Amino acid sequence: MKGDPFKKYKKDYSEKGLWEKLRKYARVAGQKTVYSALLMFYAFRRKETPGWAKNVILGAIGYFLSPFDGVPDLTPFLGYTDDLGVLSFGLVLIAGYINDEVRGKARERLTKWFGEIDEEELKTVDDKL
Repeated sequence: MKGDPFKKYKKDYSEKGLWEKLRKYARVAGQKTVYSALLMFYAFRRKETPGWAKNVILGAIGYFLSPFDGVPDLTPFLGYTDDLGVLSFGLVLIAGYINDEVRGKARERLTKWFGEIDEEELKTVDDKL
């Protein structure tokens, strides 16, 4: 990949910022977006995830956290579509570092926030990996 398309968003990443945004906007963003962000977060925490993949994760989550993005997050129905697109692109790039443990942790956290999980929504994410 020529250059780093995520570079400008890395400065926006913080673990605290991620948890705050997910807690506050989880229901608005939807299970697919939240699950994608959680998969990236838990993949980032793995020792086996190489530096290049962690950079992709930082950029994608940074975009998700950034107050400046293609479609404002407060726009009804469309607000998180661009975030999901960036997170999905990042997930495809780092798919080899998403294992069952990462999926399990993401699903566990998702269950705490949403209660019931929509398996079809999560399957559309998992099928891309």
